[in-house]
Amino acid sequence: MRVGVEQGELKDVQADLLVVGLAKGSELPAAVGAAGGAGAAKAGFKKLSLLRPEGFPPTLVVGLGDRDELDAERLRVAAALAAKEGKRLEVASIAWALPESGDPTAAAMALVTGTILAAYRFDRFKSETDDEAPGLESLTILGAADLADAVAAARIVAEAQNRARDLQNTPANIATPSFLAARAEEIAAGFDSLSVEVLGRPELERKGMGGLLAVSQGSAEEPKMIVLRYSGGGSAPTLGLIGKGVTFDTGGISLKPGLGMQEMKMDMSGAAAVLETVAAIAELDLPLDVVAVVPSTENMPSGTAIKPGDVITQYNGKTVEVNNTDAEGRLILADALAYAAELGAERLVDIATLTGAVEIALGSTYAGLVANDDDLAAAVTRAGETTGELAWRLPLHPEYKELMKGTVADLSNLGKKRKAGTITAASFLEEFVGEVPWAHLDIAGSAWEIGREYVGNGANGFGVRLLVELARQHAA
Repeated sequence: MRVGVEQGELKDVQADLLVVGLAKGSELPAAVGAAGGAGAAKAGFKKLSLLRPEGFPPTLVVGLGDRDELDAERLRVAAALAAKEGKRLEVASIAWALPESGDPTAAAMALVTGTILAAYRFDRFKSETDDEAPGLESLTILGAADLADAVAAARIVAEAQNRARDLQNTPANIATPSFLAARAEEIAAGFDSLSVEVLGRPELERKGMGGLLAVSQGSAEEPKMIVLRYSGGGSAPTLGLIGKGVTFDTGGISLKPGLGMQEMKMDMSGAAAVLETVAAIAELDLPLDVVAVVPSTENMPSGTAIKPGDVITQYNGKTVEVNNTDAEGRLILADALAYAAELGAERLVDIATLTGAVEIALGSTYAGLVANDDDLAAAVTRAGETTGELAWRLPLHPEYKELMKGTVADLSNLGKKRKAGTITAASFLEEFVGEVPWAHLDIAGSAWEIGREYVGNGANGFGVRLLVELARQHAA
């Protein structure tokens, strides 16, 4: 989508649809307010009124609610509602009059983000579509010229999030570990600041990455450990990003129920977020170094699959008894975390659709956050608050670690009791980060079916904007 900033009078706007926000206690611009029916325009949050002022393009008034409650999240929602109304009207271009706010930059970025995310559609596999309209092609923010850089950055990150949604939505017979590796290679080929390395089964065996090898051994698809390095310079500690890349999760021998299993093509949502985050960081040319590690495999039942009770040795030498093969994500992340630290990551953040327990605890509103470092936890929380991808910190405690001790091995991949499933899974991961500051984001409740106007109930690319914002703040 083309996105830009223009200054000038509303009457000079060249767009198929003009959008104006209206907060309670505020008035419409005079030229718009003179239109027939303008007096009936509603300022209530999410209320829409379509006007046709003389000499103007059709004008959509979007209610913003109470002025004191107007923030970036409300503007993302407002922009999404306008984009959807634009789709209904079959317009190709929208111009948004920037609402008055305490932070015009954040407001403009929110409008861009909400518009681009709401305009997303995934119809790659449809031979025919009911919607023959071309879709939204351009967005203009009517505001000061100095907003141009921020608007361009918002476009880059929102489009990266939509690419992550494409990866999530692509069926697992296509989006295999090799497919993700090819995407990483494509990303690296686009920027001199990026390099890529992909470890296949022979390299994994030589390095002793027992977690990824164990989970993959039931599948005909070859496992991949994907490493993207971004060299942006700067003085910040090297940031490590790790994304779970299980491209289809049957549960293995501990087979999942069949109902809804088709959604398990999205068990690589963390990987999708990390890959497209790195692409956005490179395009934004942020001044920091990043090591991104994506362990990728299928988790399938077969005669060669790992069995409950088997013992494996992880990359850092710790042994694990696999008491449930559906707790596979932590096994591959364990290898990846240890490897990222070895590659020089000085701050570690992993993102994964890891536990169903997090959805029970937090629903889809918050991702679960567990960390061994208060400063890093605060930075992740702050980034989420900025982007609307919220994270709620859960505690670590030695008693949770006790639940993850093995009977015949160092660790078990499943807690001894049905207690604190999200936290015990994170406690398992902590065994593989050493002394490196680390934060874990469990997005099993947030990667899809979140229901917000700008991403709907499908794949939403959760984490891309949060991780880019974290990198931006980290580099500052």
